[in-house]
Amino acid sequence: MSRLPKSKVLFITPLPPPVHGSSMMCDYIRKSELIRNEFDCDFINLSTSRSIEEIGKGGLKKYVRLLSSLCKTFGKLLTKRYDLCYIAITCHGGGFLKDAPFALLCKMFGKKLVIHQHNKGMSKDVGKPIMRKLLNLVYRNSNVILLSERLYPDIQEIVDYNQVEVCPNGIPEIDSFSSIPIRHNNIPHLLFLSNLIPSKGVFTLLDALKILKDKGLSVICNFVGGESQEINREIFYNEVKKRGIQDIAFYLGRKYGNDKEKEFARHDVFVFPTYYDNECFPLVLLEAMQAGMPCISTNEGAIPDLLDGTGLVVPPQNPQKLADSIQRLISDKDLYNQLSQESFDRFKTHYTLDQFEKNMVECLAKAVVQ
Repeated sequence: MSRLPKSKVLFITPLPPPVHGSSMMCDYIRKSELIRNEFDCDFINLSTSRSIEEIGKGGLKKYVRLLSSLCKTFGKLLTKRYDLCYIAITCHGGGFLKDAPFALLCKMFGKKLVIHQHNKGMSKDVGKPIMRKLLNLVYRNSNVILLSERLYPDIQEIVDYNQVEVCPNGIPEIDSFSSIPIRHNNIPHLLFLSNLIPSKGVFTLLDALKILKDKGLSVICNFVGGESQEINREIFYNEVKKRGIQDIAFYLGRKYGNDKEKEFARHDVFVFPTYYDNECFPLVLLEAMQAGMPCISTNEGAIPDLLDGTGLVVPPQNPQKLADSIQRLISDKDLYNQLSQESFDRFKTHYTLDQFEKNMVECLAKAVVQ
């Protein structure tokens, strides 16, 4: 029996560079053999930036890229009969104003639309009459994919719950983490891995380390990630010196590939005290879970869902609560071992790239027939 023709899907997505959570997940979709086997796929790059430094800035090159992508989208819609358009847009602010024309163009051609939410912030715009009207135009009768049900309140004034599907992100499995690494640290080693940005909780963690040191608890905490305008190496060590924790807090710079994997393997606890407004589903937590690391993070975005039964969740910008959780985890060996195993198991069950691709196929197939 011959197979039925594949449904045709136009994917309008940010693609790397630059590399960030949304562009990474969209690139996984673009490269997925499973998704390509199920659907006839075309891709248009929604991103107008080509580096992290360009994000949030203007410039003639970015306007040319935007116009080029709009023209490509118009051309695709004009020449090919798509069963579905998938778009990963920013849902608030200037990013939404940039991305909304792509969604409206698909609707103008009468195409079914799936909007994949990799961010939040819509609730900040619904009180602005013009933005609310535009949000309603884009989201009306559209299917919406969320990373977690916990993110629904941000969009509930615009999107009915029956429009929503949930598809958590996933990352590729790493062979070296087919089992939990054996760690031999006499002094517990804590790892922070993210760009050095205040809203990622860098100073909160430094304050917590001072509390732990003042209590006489021995720990080592290494910070891995890119420097920023707010926090470069010099600023970092000045803040470390102010707190008198030069012997326990260290900045190791950026780490990629195997070097990053080694950091996950040699540290005991992952600490990510973010209070970033747009935090949704940090992939770095999945990387730590894959390495069997108990995680301590905050109740931002979908993080409590990620760490349900596998880590500790603390209020943001609360060094005392953070220090208490670190102390609890490093002092209770049974709790540490339990969370380490459950973190590893939960990743394998829910957050692999294979599982993400299967969930995405289901979401797209459902949208096609609706």
